[in-house]
Amino acid sequence: MSRLDELAAEFGKVERALGDPAALADPREYARLTRRHRELLPLVTLLRERDGLQGDLSGARELLTDPDMRELAAGEVQALEARLAEIESDLVVLLLPTDPDDAKDVILELRAGAGGAEAGLFVMDLLRMYTRYAEGLGLRVTVLDASESDLGGASKVVAEVTGDGAFRSFRWERGVHRVQRVPATESQGRIHTSTVTVAVLPEADTEEVQLDLSEVRIDVFRSQGAGGQGVNTTDSAVRAVYRAGTPDEIMVVCQDGRSQIKNREKALQVLAARLAERERIAREERERSDRAAQVGSGDRSEKIRTYNYPQNRVTDHRLEGEGKNHPLDSVIAGALGPVVANLARAQRELQLIQMGEEGQHGAA
Repeated sequence: MSRLDELAAEFGKVERALGDPAALADPREYARLTRRHRELLPLVTLLRERDGLQGDLSGARELLTDPDMRELAAGEVQALEARLAEIESDLVVLLLPTDPDDAKDVILELRAGAGGAEAGLFVMDLLRMYTRYAEGLGLRVTVLDASESDLGGASKVVAEVTGDGAFRSFRWERGVHRVQRVPATESQGRIHTSTVTVAVLPEADTEEVQLDLSEVRIDVFRSQGAGGQGVNTTDSAVRAVYRAGTPDEIMVVCQDGRSQIKNREKALQVLAARLAERERIAREERERSDRAAQVGSGDRSEKIRTYNYPQNRVTDHRLEGEGKNHPLDSVIAGALGPVVANLARAQRELQLIQMGEEGQHGAA
């Protein structure tokens, strides 16, 4: 209850701040306040409904003493109590911890794994799936770099996903995606199994990652398209290499735009995101016992999902029961929403269980 009171008070402060001319004059602060207002609104809406229903319930209970109104009042009391119980349950869910990266833009990296050319083709299938999924959510996908093949596939694609809640929508995708299907080049009709690794990196804030530019080598070169064909005539593509020649080396290429300055900026953005991801993995290694309790740790070594074309089925291996299987033709067309909803629900259920166990330990 005290936490709910704190959040309700914070909502009031945010509403007042949004009307302050000083906030309107600061785009960054105004965006932060708007995002926080949007986050708190569902909770405050439920609180207001709860307060109103509690008043109605008190009045209905008083009518139970009236012989003429007792039966009608009893039905109203039952309905009000049921709705109040739903609200209390919803409030508990809204109080569960959220990922601080949820609202951030993301860097999406797709890399072909086992399977050769077929894996490269599936990279592009996943890219199209993610693009359609993002469009349905009002998000934008911009390809920053792609190592394309002559067959229409790609060994690697790096893309940026921008828009409100990009990381929240894509966070479940990191890991190994396995595809089982008959390749177009297979004359015997045999099913092949290929894999693609997907990394989802929340874009790092400048205060999160201190990128020492003295440790970054910047190379510029001419952008290339599929098959090595030049796609423009200026040296606008940028390669940023962090700690070149050391075990810590990270290389990023950006050749999305014709502006060398913009490509350099994007390359450094991706580099910062990769450094933040490296720190995240190291932190999770240090907290292995905590991570083991999570729904899908997101390790790239995990096989998180299988796309079985002959059976028109997508199976998410982090889920159980019927909720783990979905029609492939729908999912690959961008309808990832039901899969993501099931994963989010499973995480909430696990968090509620953990909260209950912590409460029991505290009481003991």
